[in-house]
Amino acid sequence: MHRPLFAAALLALLAGCASHDLDETGGLKITRSTCPAVAIPDYTGDVSLFSPEQSRDARALDVVADITNLRTVCDETGAVVHANVTFDVNARRSSPHGARDVVLPYFVSVMRGGSTVMSKQESRVSVHFDDGKYLATGTGVAGANIAKSLATLPGNVSARLNRKRRATDADATVDPMNDPRIKNAVSQASFELLVGFQLNEAQLAYNATR
Repeated sequence: MHRPLFAAALLALLAGCASHDLDETGGLKITRSTCPAVAIPDYTGDVSLFSPEQSRDARALDVVADITNLRTVCDETGAVVHANVTFDVNARRSSPHGARDVVLPYFVSVMRGGSTVMSKQESRVSVHFDDGKYLATGTGVAGANIAKSLATLPGNVSARLNRKRRATDADATVDPMNDPRIKNAVSQASFELLVGFQLNEAQLAYNATR
C-alpha cells in the first residue's frame, strides 16, 4: 500500500486513542485507551465496477459502492483487547432490472505505530439488489485481538506524559512528545484497525486520480 493510504488512520489515531479532560488544577489531562483506532485508509473506502471491466468511461459504470457507518465495540478489560467493528456498504447500480447479488472483497488490517502490518485478512460482503431497485445495502464485520501489554505505555513513559508541571517549572512549556524516545514509545503502543475494499491496481489508481 502507498503511504497516503494511512493518513485517515493516523488522524483517527489522534482522536480515537485518547480523551482530553481537565484535572483538578485546570490543566489538560490526557486519558489514553488501549483500544485501536478504527479508520478507512485513503482511496479504499469506495469501489467502482465497470462493464466492460477494462473501461473507465462514466457511461460504463455498472455498480458503485462505499463503506460507511463504522460502529466499534471494544473490550479492554482483560489481557487481550478485543475490538469488533460493523459497517455498512451502500451500493448503487446503473440498471434496476432484475434481482442481483454483488459480492465485494474487503480487507481488515491491524497496524502498529502507523507503519508495521501486524495482520491482514480478506473477507467479502454481499449486497442484494431487488428487482426494480437501484440501491442496496450490505453489512460487513471486522475485528482485532491485541495483547494489552503491547498497547500499554511503559510506566516511565506514562509518568513523563502525565507529570503535573507548574508554570514556574523550567520545562513547563516543553512537550514530552518532542523527546524521540517518548514519541517512539507512544507510537509502538498505538494500534489501528483499518477497513477498506480490496482493490486491484487499476481500481486503486482510478480512486486516486478521479
